[in-house]
Amino acid sequence: MAGPQSTKRVVSGMRPTGALHLGNFHGALKNWVELQYQYECYFFIADWHALTTGYEDPSKIAGHSIEMAIDWLAAGVNPGVATLFVQSRVPEHAELHLLLSMITPLGWLERVPTYKDQQEQLKDQDLATYGFLGYPLLQSADILIYRPAFVPVGEDQVAHVEITREVARRFNHLYGRELDFELKAEKAARSLGSRNAALYRDHRRRYQEAGDREALEKARSLVQNNARITVADRERLLGYLEGTGVTILPEPDVLLTATPKVPGLDGRKMSKSYNNTIGLREDPDVVTKRLKAMQTDPARKRRSDPGDPEKCPVWGLHKIYSDEPTRNWVQQGCRTAGIGCLDCKKPLIDSVVAEISAMRKRAQEYQDNPELVRGIINEGCEKAREVTRQTLHEVREAMGLSYR
Repeated sequence: MAGPQSTKRVVSGMRPTGALHLGNFHGALKNWVELQYQYECYFFIADWHALTTGYEDPSKIAGHSIEMAIDWLAAGVNPGVATLFVQSRVPEHAELHLLLSMITPLGWLERVPTYKDQQEQLKDQDLATYGFLGYPLLQSADILIYRPAFVPVGEDQVAHVEITREVARRFNHLYGRELDFELKAEKAARSLGSRNAALYRDHRRRYQEAGDREALEKARSLVQNNARITVADRERLLGYLEGTGVTILPEPDVLLTATPKVPGLDGRKMSKSYNNTIGLREDPDVVTKRLKAMQTDPARKRRSDPGDPEKCPVWGLHKIYSDEPTRNWVQQGCRTAGIGCLDCKKPLIDSVVAEISAMRKRAQEYQDNPELVRGIINEGCEKAREVTRQTLHEVREAMGLSYR
């Protein structure tokens, strides 16, 4: 019988493709630092995923993985409350990926938006591999094996979670059945107590007949908060709400996160592929020099020319780093030519350098003590394996692969 979905668990990962930059920090890491104190968080270094587009030369993946772990720790990810681990050190991910590949229609993978987009963008690489085609399914396995409640993503990544939900739905439909399920579910409902059983049946009827999502959530809450029933009956009742099966792999929900567009030094989105980044641990003097040379509003050819902050990449960084009085000062000074571009950049440079300097200082502690970093990863891998072994045991059992 399936274990319950963790209502407070979050899973997310990153590919180790090189040094992290401010775009990575504000796009994901900063959010992770906040989430780790609200949820049970599992953050993984997706080294297998790095092979999907970089299989020809994997020599740097291990080194990049350690450096990524240091970046995470320097950014504020706390191994005392969050679990940090390396994907390939938890082989259960691969087994679940294999088992899910047996039931996933090929068309589902081919229609993932990033599949054709990346093939177009990476024309110089041979991506006619199963690994590249199957990468969204490996991602689904990465998520589903922890049975999380949420996956934190930006709006542009919602499609990846949707295929995960579809795969979970298909798996539960195929294998989430047991003999006399409805009779057992009705018996479990009586265990709730007469009043709660009546409420449960009413909520279930309203959801199944009218699609009332509020009724579904009320019924789920009623079941999950009832201490009188067994884990097995809890799973039966949760499955009975939406159909006639047991939920082995719960469908995770999207946790939409604010992901500000971080402009790179050339005005485009900050990205390693554009070579326009500011690294999380870059030398402060280099950061200062590069920000001073950063593109500004092309209309300001001379100091006396008024400008428009909305057309200036530097303004995008001010929106992230500067307080309201500073932003107002920038708006007024730029539009009236009261300040020059270097004047505008100075408070921004101070803020960015202060942030990066603090991260460099924290990172140095881990760079000086590599055994500490390895210990954190080892401990995280073991903790992750405890969770994934349980899920796989139940998946194998549901698929008739539990030989006893």
